[in-house]
Order: sequence, then structure tokens, then C-alpha cells
Amino acid sequence: MNIKIDDLKGSEIYELLQEHLQSMRLHSPPESVHALEIEALRRPEITFWTVWESGELLGCGALKELDSQHGEIKSMRTSSLHLRKGVAKYLLNHILEEAVRRGYSRVSLETGSMEVFEPARKLYANSGFTYCEPFADYVEDPYSVFMTREL
Repeated sequence: MNIKIDDLKGSEIYELLQEHLQSMRLHSPPESVHALEIEALRRPEITFWTVWESGELLGCGALKELDSQHGEIKSMRTSSLHLRKGVAKYLLNHILEEAVRRGYSRVSLETGSMEVFEPARKLYANSGFTYCEPFADYVEDPYSVFMTREL
């Protein structure tokens, strides 16, 4: 697998992000969908990566700088064709290494509270994340859970 910083201009990433947004909207009410549209992912405080193998897009993820010590993981998604192949774990490790390189002391994330998000919560828990209170601009929401990891 090969990870690269992505400019979000390719049709493959557009399609994967549309799949991601549709899934979030299917499982959460509109006010609880925190997935970012493609234009928002192009903001300078966000670094966006894609995972490729043999010319095929396997997944994506991003790191948003909240401040000089705190990052947020955004838009983690594995293509439905490549689930359970280790794509998310591989990318998460890359993002965490980048957060350490930047000197962050903490990385946090928001994910869904419903059963469909259980694999994501397990991935994060197995990578050292623990449940926490809402951070940044998030508020308590029955459809969200918040996790953080000290670095």
C-alpha cells in the first residue's frame, strides 16, 4: 500500500468521498453529520491522504490542525471493495506518525455512536484512543462519540 498527500481533484477520491457522505447521512440526522465536503477538506489547516495499491484507491483520511498541540482525524474511509484488509489501520498509523512529527500532544476524533460505527470505534480503541468529552466546536450529541489519544 502506498499513501500520498492528495489534492482532492481525482474522480476516484470524489466518488469515495460521496460514498462516505451518503453513508453518514444514511446513519445520522443532518445536524449530526460532521463529515466534510470536498471543498472544506481543501482548507490549509487540513492535510488529506489517500491510500493506493496497484493504481486502485483503497481509502482516505485527513488530519486537521486545531492548534499547535492538537489535531483532529477527519474523513477516515475505506472503500467498500477493500474492507478488512488493514487499510484503515495502516492509514491511521501514518496519520499518528505525522501528528508526532508535527509536535502535537494530542489527537482527537468524532465518530458515530450507532452499531454501524463499532468497527471504527474498535480500530481507534485498539490504537490507544479513549472516550472523551466533546472538543473544539463539538457539543454533546447522542449520535456522536468523541475519542482522544495523548501522543
